[in-house]
Formats: sequence, structure tokens, C-alpha cells
Amino acid sequence: METFIKVKVHAGEKKNRLEPKGADAYEIWVKAPAEQGRANEAVRALLAQHLGVAENKLSLIKGAASPAKIFLKRG
Repeated sequence: METFIKVKVHAGEKKNRLEPKGADAYEIWVKAPAEQGRANEAVRALLAQHLGVAENKLSLIKGAASPAKIFLKRG
């Protein structure tokens, strides 16, 4: 089963934090800076941990250079 997950990201924060905003929506704060995809990878790792899935089950499909992102969760 595939699920689309909407995420609003705040990069360069003091600590990592994830806050659910709805059924498949989250607001995530990460320490990693928004450069060279480091914040995206940190968000994917935090989201995978929260959902209890492997990181390779989450794909960033929209918003690589934007704070508003959409991930696809497979399986």
C-alpha cells in the first residue's frame, strides 16, 4: 500500500522534533542545514523512525528545494 505524506520542514533548528498535524501530515524540525540535501535526508530518517519503517520505504517525490514536501511511503 502506498501513502502520500505531507511534511512542513524547518531546517537548521537547535534540535530534531516531529509533530503530527493530521492523518498523514507532519511538521518537522531538524538540526541539519538546508543545503546539499542534508535536511531532506534528516527529515526522511526522522520520519522513517517515527513511522517504524526503513528509510528506503520513503521517497521524496515533491519539494526537494522547498519547506513543503511530499513523501511517498511504500509497503
